[in-house]
Formats: sequence, structure tokens, C-alpha cells
Amino acid sequence: MSRITRSDEDKDLGWDAWGSWSDCSRTCGGGASYSLRRCLNGRNCEGRNIRYKTCSNMECPVEIGDFRAQQCSAHNDVKYQGHTYEWLPVYNDPAAPCALKCKARGKNQVVELAPKVLDGTRCKTDSLDMCISGICQAVGCDRQLGSNAKEDNCGVCAGDGSTCRLVRGQSKTHVSPEKRRYTRSSQLLQKYTFGATQTA
Repeated sequence: MSRITRSDEDKDLGWDAWGSWSDCSRTCGGGASYSLRRCLNGRNCEGRNIRYKTCSNMECPVEIGDFRAQQCSAHNDVKYQGHTYEWLPVYNDPAAPCALKCKARGKNQVVELAPKVLDGTRCKTDSLDMCISGICQAVGCDRQLGSNAKEDNCGVCAGDGSTCRLVRGQSKTHVSPEKRRYTRSSQLLQKYTFGATQTA
């Protein structure tokens, strides 16, 4: 067996069993949990001693607010260069998406208040990818770490585009069996309303 084709089981040799999963880094909105294992023969083990998974994937209530914004505002009472500021989050930094960069209200200067955001913070506002240990990790629409699952044109995670149909040549709408009757009646109502508006 060549080194290239060594199985994952071979890589687990010399390691103790994986430990239990840690508490989730967040209570909602998507966080991270980790598990550790110990190398039994010193430092000669092949592979990694820590693994991560996503957790608490349900959406947060609106009143909780944005996770990155919470981390910035935690510095509001801490003096920066002799003054306290109200810190606002800076999003989508291409150079350092997992650093806590914030801007003082009314100022243009961007300040890095921490080298790493808390685990589970989104790397970008338009993506489920999350920061773990300061590194942006891929998260698919199935909310699984390392997944490349994407929504199809119908909005179905890892779908094949077969659960919706083109309506009036403009956009695709999801049509489930239980909604077909409602969709048809609402389209007739819209058509009637539009016709009535034109003649008014």
C-alpha cells in the first residue's frame, strides 16, 4: 500500500479515542463545537488532534442582533487610545474575514479589536461560511462544516432544480403538491385584480 492511498484508519493509529463534544460556541445562529484526542506515542501521530462540527443552527430571534456587532459592542466600555467609543462592525473584509474589525461611530478609522472573532461568526454577510479558530471554514446550505452543498434554482438545498417550474418566463417558483391549488387561485386573483386596475 502506497503512502498516498493510506486509509483514514491508518492515520488513526497511535491516537486515543475522540473526546466528547464541547458546548456550542453559540446558542443560535450557527456555532461550532470541538472534540479533542490525545496522541498516545508522544508527537509522532499522523493527523489532527481536534475536529469541529456545526451546532445551534436554528436562526436567532431578531432582538438578539448580529453576532459580529455584539462582539464589537463588547468593547464599548474599554478605553481605546484614552477614549471610549461605540463600536460598529466592519463586514466582508477580504484580507482578514475572521478578525474582529470595528469602526467607532462617527469616525472613519477601522480598528482591529481582536485578531479572531468568536467561533461561529460568519465570514461574510452573504454566506453561511463561519470562522473557527480565526480561519474561514466552508459551510454548505445543509449547515454542515466542510460541505459544498448549494441551493438549486428552486431554493432547495442540494436539489436538482426539478421541484419548481418557470412562471410567465420570468422566475422560478417552488410548487409543492399542497401549494398548487393555492398558487393557482392566487394567480387568478392577481390576474383579476390587475385587469380591474387597468379598467378603473
